[in-house]
Amino acid sequence: MNALLSFTVAAVALSGLTVLATTPGPAGGRRREHTVRVFAALVTVIAATLPAAPGPAAATAPPRHHTVTYDRYSLMIDGHREWLWSAEFHYFRLPSQDLWRDQLEKLKATGFNAVSLYFSWGYHSPAPGVYDFTGVRDVGRLLDIAEDVGLYVIARPGPYINAEADAGGFPAWLTTQRGRARTNADDYEAAWEEWYDHVDAVIRRHQLTDGGGSVVLYQIENEYDGPDAVYMAELMAAARADGITVPLFHNDKGRNLRWASGAGAPELYGTDTYPAGFDCNRTSFPVVTDYRFLRPGVGDRPFIWGEFQGGAFDPWGGPGYERCRAMTGPAFERMFYDNNIENQFTVHNVYMAYGGTNWGWQADPNVVYTSYDYGAAFDEQRVPTDKVAVLKQQAYLLASVEDLRRTDDLGQQAGTDPAVRVWVKRNPDTGARFYFVRHQDPTSAAPVSTTFAVDGTPYTPTVALNGRDFKILAAGYDLARQRLVYSTSEIMAQVDLGDRDVALLHGRAGEPGETVLRYDTQPRVEVVSGDVTATWSDGDLRLGYVHNGLARVRVHGGGRPPLELLLADSDTASTFWRVDTQDGPILARGPYLVRSAESRGSTLRLRGDASTAGPLEVFAPRRVRAVYWNGERVRGWVPGPARVTLPSLTGWRYTRDVPEADPAFDDARWVAADHTTTDNPARPATLPVLYTDDYGFHHGDVWYRGHFTATGAESALALTAGTGRAGVWSVWVNGVGLGTVATGTASGNQNSSRTFTVPAGLLRPGSDNVVSVLVRDMGHNENGGSNDNHKAPRGLLAASLTAADGTATTLTWRIQGGRDDRLRGPLNFGGLHGERVGYPLPGFRPRGWSAVTLPHQDVAPGVAWYRTTVRLDLPRGQDVPVGLRFTDDPARHYRVLIFVNGWQVGQYVNDLGPQRVFTLPQGILRHQGVNTIALAVWSADAATAGLGQVSLTALGNHTTPIRVRDLPV
Repeated sequence: MNALLSFTVAAVALSGLTVLATTPGPAGGRRREHTVRVFAALVTVIAATLPAAPGPAAATAPPRHHTVTYDRYSLMIDGHREWLWSAEFHYFRLPSQDLWRDQLEKLKATGFNAVSLYFSWGYHSPAPGVYDFTGVRDVGRLLDIAEDVGLYVIARPGPYINAEADAGGFPAWLTTQRGRARTNADDYEAAWEEWYDHVDAVIRRHQLTDGGGSVVLYQIENEYDGPDAVYMAELMAAARADGITVPLFHNDKGRNLRWASGAGAPELYGTDTYPAGFDCNRTSFPVVTDYRFLRPGVGDRPFIWGEFQGGAFDPWGGPGYERCRAMTGPAFERMFYDNNIENQFTVHNVYMAYGGTNWGWQADPNVVYTSYDYGAAFDEQRVPTDKVAVLKQQAYLLASVEDLRRTDDLGQQAGTDPAVRVWVKRNPDTGARFYFVRHQDPTSAAPVSTTFAVDGTPYTPTVALNGRDFKILAAGYDLARQRLVYSTSEIMAQVDLGDRDVALLHGRAGEPGETVLRYDTQPRVEVVSGDVTATWSDGDLRLGYVHNGLARVRVHGGGRPPLELLLADSDTASTFWRVDTQDGPILARGPYLVRSAESRGSTLRLRGDASTAGPLEVFAPRRVRAVYWNGERVRGWVPGPARVTLPSLTGWRYTRDVPEADPAFDDARWVAADHTTTDNPARPATLPVLYTDDYGFHHGDVWYRGHFTATGAESALALTAGTGRAGVWSVWVNGVGLGTVATGTASGNQNSSRTFTVPAGLLRPGSDNVVSVLVRDMGHNENGGSNDNHKAPRGLLAASLTAADGTATTLTWRIQGGRDDRLRGPLNFGGLHGERVGYPLPGFRPRGWSAVTLPHQDVAPGVAWYRTTVRLDLPRGQDVPVGLRFTDDPARHYRVLIFVNGWQVGQYVNDLGPQRVFTLPQGILRHQGVNTIALAVWSADAATAGLGQVSLTALGNHTTPIRVRDLPV
């Protein structure tokens, strides 16, 4: 031990790291003594480079249920190679445990076998030492669901996650710390250790190795571009001390091999990339990159995409998510994800597969608005888009063709057209070869074709690329129990049903296809449907066809089990579902979604969704005589959904709501804003410090009231406010509005300044006068650069009241903001008067409010509330996502906070956009019952004040076995 200690100290000295002692942190957290902790962390890092010591005797080793190991090709779970085809999913953007299950089942059905989960510290912690893991924050339940659905989990608890979230997922109270975040600063360290203590306890119980769950990887930090190796080592040591036993990795921003090796590097290296960028107005196609340049830095470890682009965020005033979806659509998926398969990224996480909703104040306003649809394969309403088809084809390929999990590069194969690149890989165990075919210039979309030799055969097939395309073709491969010599069609699925094999191959519509199968003797070929030619020569059955709809071929004899071969165009192939049962996978075709299957003897029970009534075809063992769909016996067809008509929103009640602007308003119970110092790195231009976070008000709207005794000479009120992108603030003096400032859509911290002229005769000399300021904190910046940018102050940053000669009048300030709602969490409410007294809540009675109809013209700027109730009676057993649509002239300058049953589900900005339809998540919205809709409207001027038309709209309609419970109100 002394030798190891000497080696460690020497290594610390050589690495330039400094070990500092500190005092223990706050009581209640498991504060590790700093010197001991750093020592342990560095021993962990350095030990990874030393020869392995003999392990403990088996009798003393802790029991392990499963193992997660790896080599340069892939992860291995209990020794079996796995290709983790993972989907990024943010539970905090979908507030319903039942909808978690819904979306995770959809991901599983699409072929994903893993889900990547950020754990948002700020979503769980409203204050130091306070944590909530109940209800829509019950991540233990989330991990239970993932395991039950059959998904491996990549756990990503930060502490920093980025995610376009408020403060990058940090709790807002962290903004007031003196120490720099994402370093080994003492106060930050004490805070993240406390977070790890809580979240790791949940993850530990759900890890595959010894916790009984399905967590197989654990990510340390995220996209950390700082230099602090001690910080990284401490994070790893803390995770291990907390009982995390699965492999640790880091997600490096931008493929720079940061934290791939050396002090502070975890055992595995992951990275991310977004080749299309984030300008969804982009029209050019991005360049496909060969990522093999990473191999020297990664070494004998698998390639990991911690994140690979699956869409893009969209900023305030942006083009909208449909443009993002088009930019990263099917052609992008095929070109880039197939390239990732060629490059052997056997941990492949698509960010995002489903985005969700920034309900409450969850968004970083500098990059995104309420919707976090992301242009993902599943839209914000959980409805699959045209991007799902390609993902499903790729996922099913990887699930079916296990030989792809271990392949070596053989290099580029010569073809007749140099415009086509043919790259060959080989499985060293089975000899199976895979031909990766794409344009040599990956930005090209020109129709091309090439002829090349299939190694070890006399065949020279021709492969066409009609437009921008990528194909993965197999040769010398055991297709279930058949021998595939080669095919110019791609494999989508293969299943061994015992009594026969079924294989589904596909190609683009109208393209010719050729499949050659080898048999000992000539088999009998039955073309059940479609135009397929069959020839037999020298032991090979050669099938020719054109991909057009679905052709069915049955092959009997030849020394092999019967084969049912399905030859489809790619669009038709996407209507098939590969579903696991306890007896092995089966195929089903027809319905909108097949979620799961259970096989018992002669009975097969399927669960799924249908968008219309239609046929169900099942490819299962012939012993299956009865098929059930969502509990009902199938007689060839499955039922579709009943038609849905949503009611109009009527019965609106209205009230104006800016009592804080009245000089007589009693603010005695407000917090005195009298700090003269701050730990914020941005120093105030004037005193007192007026930053909202310094007074414990972290989210949404904040009111200020500045009292002063007027001389009567005051003429200029100069204010600076920090709001974040697309923010707004308004000013009154003695109840008279002086104006509203909108900060626009330029990126940055969005600090804006304005000097207001105080109208003559407005002030009361010798008496108390009041400046009232309402500031909307749109959210905190992320801290992606490890530069404390999340601490950029919000609220009033500077304030002065002066006379023409420059004489200043002292203002005494009070401040009032939002509150933590124990049910809905700290991100739900801001500090509007209506929020503080309960206007959004179902139990509130709007006595004295006026009856109005929409659209409505208001008479003055400022805040007004509109409130109504609506009863819904949507059919049970149907998934009907409901949205709230705003329709108005964008020349009107107002914005709306949207509350449904007390939950803040979004912010609409009429003159900015782009979002005009807002998802109302089921559970928050009661699909059977009465709902309260409350809208807080902030108008910037009198001429355009008010509210346009508001209506409910159905954003989908499908039968479903999922039952969604209402959330408490």
